[in-house]
Amino acid sequence: MSLDRFLRLGETIVLGTHTFTAEEIIAFGRAFDPQPFHTDAEAARDSVFGRLCASGWHTCAMWMRYNLIGIERDAFGPWEGPDEKPEFGPSPGFSNLKWLKPVYEGDTITFTRAVTGHRPLASRPGWHLVTLAAAAHRDDGEPVMSFENGVLMKTG
Repeated sequence: MSLDRFLRLGETIVLGTHTFTAEEIIAFGRAFDPQPFHTDAEAARDSVFGRLCASGWHTCAMWMRYNLIGIERDAFGPWEGPDEKPEFGPSPGFSNLKWLKPVYEGDTITFTRAVTGHRPLASRPGWHLVTLAAAAHRDDGEPVMSFENGVLMKTG
């Protein structure tokens, strides 16, 4: 079996859908991004957003939650290779993070991932760097977030 087939190279995988509530937006904002438009519905009405909205970091954190849920339910393809099933490790980072539109209380957001490539690491035999395109959009298809990231994968 090829890694391309296992990783579902080029295929957009739906990781999950989440509805952001006022309570969780405020709790996340108070803990990690205490700006008034994330922590106070009344103050948010007078902000550039006009109402309570989630921190972009909250949206990223929810993408990660659903990404891990997706991996747990085997969102990658089944492994039929001769060696052990590849094992995912840590991420060396991400780039091109864009918060394209605000996520408001009551918005239902769908999180996706697509593997865009992979390559063996000369510095770590038996490991590959897998590159991903991550995204989030509203029910109407309007994108709210995108970024590119990498993840290390043990292949042998």
